Amino acid sequence: MKKKIKIALIGYGKMGQEINTLCNESEIFEVVSISFKNINDKLDIEGIKKADIAIDFTSKDIVLKNIEQIAKLGKNLVIGTTGWASDIEKVKKIVKKYKIGLIYGANFSVGANIFFKMIASASKLFAKFPEYDVYGFEIHHGGKLDSPSGTALKIAGKILENFPAKKSIQTEKLNRQIDPTELHLASIRGGRNPGFHEVIFDSNADGITLSHQAYNRVGFAKGALFAAEFIKSKKGIYAFENIL
Repeated sequence: MKKKIKIALIGYGKMGQEINTLCNESEIFEVVSISFKNINDKLDIEGIKKADIAIDFTSKDIVLKNIEQIAKLGKNLVIGTTGWASDIEKVKKIVKKYKIGLIYGANFSVGANIFFKMIASASKLFAKFPEYDVYGFEIHHGGKLDSPSGTALKIAGKILENFPAKKSIQTEKLNRQIDPTELHLASIRGGRNPGFHEVIFDSNADGITLSHQAYNRVGFAKGALFAAEFIKSKKGIYAFENIL
């Protein structure tokens, strides 16, 4: 029987629980450690030492510290936590210093990553026609910790890269007329929606709407395990969207 890949879960919120469920049903993965199962828990250092890969779905406030502590143990990482993009250079230095492998993503859903490519392609096409504007919004459950979501910021980045008329992102309430160079991206929090993102390309003549709806967290969890299998024996830092 093939040896299972041993997983250390860092964080045991909805995503950690979903990954744990998949691992319990899997012939490939086995969870050997769970950190932060309760709010006052700490990293399970001894448990992480037994793992092949650590998967982090915690919060932007502690993810950098988690990465450094786990990297010191020589363990490769999958980072599903969002909101830490401004620290990417620090993370690159940690990965290089401890010679580990790390893969990160704003969204580990395969469908969402195809959606990113659709947005990039559509933005490039519509940018050729100045009569079109672009804007969007996202909806997440009431327990979501960050706003806008990491997925929404990734979408905004794809638009800014490919739609030159937009120079900046505006995510706040506007009590003024929007500047044509601003990309307005609104966030709604409430209920139990696991994630909905919509982008609208709009003109006087017509409009096109592109959207992605997550029905549950299974797609995210499967993507995180796909990433774990990919990074298991690699070194260096990788973006999930580039390895699909």
